[in-house]
Amino acid sequence: MPKQTKNNLADETSPYLLQHADNPVNWYAWNETALNKAIEEDKPILLSIGYSACHWCHVMAHESFEDNETAKLMNEHFINIKVDREERPDIDKIYQTAQQMLTQKTGGWPLTMFLTPEDHIPFFGGTYFPIESKYGLPGFKVILTRIADFYQQERDSIRQQNGSFLMSLQNVNQQVAPDKTAELGPLPLETATQQLHQSFDLQFGGFGSAPKFPHPSNLEHLLRQHLQTDCIQNQAINMVELTLGKMALGGLYDQLGGGFYRYSVDREWIIPHFEKMLYDNGLLLTLYSQAWQITKNPLYHQVATGTADWVIDEMQSPEGGYYSS
Repeated sequence: MPKQTKNNLADETSPYLLQHADNPVNWYAWNETALNKAIEEDKPILLSIGYSACHWCHVMAHESFEDNETAKLMNEHFINIKVDREERPDIDKIYQTAQQMLTQKTGGWPLTMFLTPEDHIPFFGGTYFPIESKYGLPGFKVILTRIADFYQQERDSIRQQNGSFLMSLQNVNQQVAPDKTAELGPLPLETATQQLHQSFDLQFGGFGSAPKFPHPSNLEHLLRQHLQTDCIQNQAINMVELTLGKMALGGLYDQLGGGFYRYSVDREWIIPHFEKMLYDNGLLLTLYSQAWQITKNPLYHQVATGTADWVIDEMQSPEGGYYSS
């Protein structure tokens, strides 16, 4: 069997892009060569954004990008561009915002966007797509065929949609001058606390249902409300303590190695998504440290110490910096 020829990512330095250098997909990095090729061949751009530690990025790569039949569809109908979000956070930020506006759903990785070649405006997008239809999601091969047909047959509709999308994006980014005569008051913070209470899981802590993320910024807000606002202090601290205890004693916290996984697959914090991120652990380290200072609960001290040890032992590079994941 002949050896697979490497694609255009073989000369890149990003570990994530190099993971895809052997794919049968004719990948390009985000550069002038790829963008000009899309215009010259009048093909839409298939933009895929991820990072090397992303579980679902690896799943989609194995299912679709290593599959010869899928790669043939991608190469025939699209200019395929791979972006490492850790190398180009600017591109990731733009298209994460665009995906949320197009689909009215939260973003994530892998991010999968289809762009017009001349102006790079997205006209369809999503995150992970399975190779065949399942999980309530359309199969990626079906999407590729339909998007290719739609691009060829509905140019006017795409242009009209893109015009409306740009207007919406401008409205989102428009800066509103602050009212210098307005006075700051407690009402916005109290409203935020009440909204958090409405989405709070009274049985297992945290907010919403499965999959459940720790949302440390929300919990830090509740800690501050506990310290500053007498009328809701018991409600706020009870929400914080229930959540911190459930997370620390469940599967979200690595009971052997220390540190927190990214989220829980289930509502009860039992089954984690086995991926640890530096930014999550940094925020949770701060949160548990603050909670210990306020409550003196020894569990919080133990978790904060274990998380700090994990960050130093496992995430610090020989040069003194820290790996993001």
